[in-house]
Amino acid sequence: MKHIIFTYLKKNRKPAVFYLFFLTLFYLVLYLYGVRADALSYAVFLSLVTFLVLGVWDLWRYVGKVKCMDEALRNMPYELGELPAPQDVPEEKYQEEIRILGERIVRLENDARISRQEMLDFYSLWAHQIKTPLAAMNLLLQSAEAGEGDRGMEAMRMELFKTEQYVDMVLSYLRAEDMSSDLLLKKYSLDEIVRQAVRKYSRMFILKKIRLEYKPCAKQVLTDEKWLLFVLEQLLSNALKYTETGAIRIRTEPGSPAVLLIEDTGIGIQAEDLPRVFEKGFTGYNGRQDKKSTGIGLYLCRMICDKLNHTITIASEPGGGTVVRLDLSREEMLHE
Repeated sequence: MKHIIFTYLKKNRKPAVFYLFFLTLFYLVLYLYGVRADALSYAVFLSLVTFLVLGVWDLWRYVGKVKCMDEALRNMPYELGELPAPQDVPEEKYQEEIRILGERIVRLENDARISRQEMLDFYSLWAHQIKTPLAAMNLLLQSAEAGEGDRGMEAMRMELFKTEQYVDMVLSYLRAEDMSSDLLLKKYSLDEIVRQAVRKYSRMFILKKIRLEYKPCAKQVLTDEKWLLFVLEQLLSNALKYTETGAIRIRTEPGSPAVLLIEDTGIGIQAEDLPRVFEKGFTGYNGRQDKKSTGIGLYLCRMICDKLNHTITIASEPGGGTVVRLDLSREEMLHE
């Protein structure tokens, strides 16, 4: 209560000083004109009493207003009570800003809660996924010790490769949300980046007996090598995962050397799933059948492509394979 009274007096110190100044001026003028001293004193007394009464009444209103504000802000930011009527334009703007900030805080907290839940869901699924290759490697080691030799070692290498994939996925997932500080944009050879991705998955091509048809891409593209390589690896990983027989074809679009096409002869994508394949956490019919899909890979591809100003689209039909179109072209900017 003392703090409220102190702030009230501090807030109204200028009006009080002006009042005393003009009261003194009024007294001097009347005194110089010969008005009786007792009449002047009585007038000053009545003026001071009126000033004090009005001051106490205004202080009472001020205290009530402070209590009303405390009550209204008690449950902020989740609930804003009824604020006292604003007395002037600045106070009206302050109240409006309080409402806006409250809504913003609630929205940010909800977004953060959703993001935390999505991350927990992803890590829970990732933990279950990574247990599979680790358990498989344990069994393969036991088989190798039992004398199965090279066959067990090759299978164990593939399980180790899958484990590395899952770890890379987690690291990329963490970095991709704020990848702006980790970009190095310059001209790169598209052919060299594609070959890096193909080399990484060469063992899987051999193991699954999938044929690779690749036409060299004689094009320099403005991009970030590391992130574009991640996108290509994800696309190859998906193509290999859902292709049991046939071939995977990598080529540039006729007439558009900066547009890369990755085609497979896999199981394809259901028509109702196709519009949602880039959504975070969406696995679709194929993912539900596979039981191991995270729904994160294509989401990361779209996010990375958007930040690199590339365009990624997918065309597919069930049983007819899938075609991923990666547009890496840019408009040339000419200096005048």
